[in-house]
Amino acid sequence: MSYLNRLLDSLTNPSYALFRMVLGFLFMWHGTQKLFNIPVEFPYELNTLSQTAGIIELVGGALVLLGCMTRPVAFICSGTMAVAYWMVHGLNNFFPMINGGELAALYCFGFLSIAANGPGIWSIDNYFQQPIGKENS
Repeated sequence: MSYLNRLLDSLTNPSYALFRMVLGFLFMWHGTQKLFNIPVEFPYELNTLSQTAGIIELVGGALVLLGCMTRPVAFICSGTMAVAYWMVHGLNNFFPMINGGELAALYCFGFLSIAANGPGIWSIDNYFQQPIGKENS
């Protein structure tokens, strides 16, 4: 079991970076759907609230994907999903599986985790925090 532990320990930083990038990438597409009907048409009427959410999803997702201003952007994305959960899903039923809010809840806590843990490796934030003359491995 120690080999498996060593292997997984060596993957901690890369897997966290991939988690941040994939979460940002997937979130970004919710914004493109709301704002541009890409990759599929947004099935609801676009009002000011959903348009604002679309902008946060598109811009926030892209910034989290790149790891730029990661903590505050991820915190805003997390809050957006918390609001979405309670406004759209949470009042319909207690259980997310029933009220359709699983994705909003997962995004909320995924972005909260990123806000708490920072950008990690392979990020613009990490690149600019490196001391001069040192490269990130």
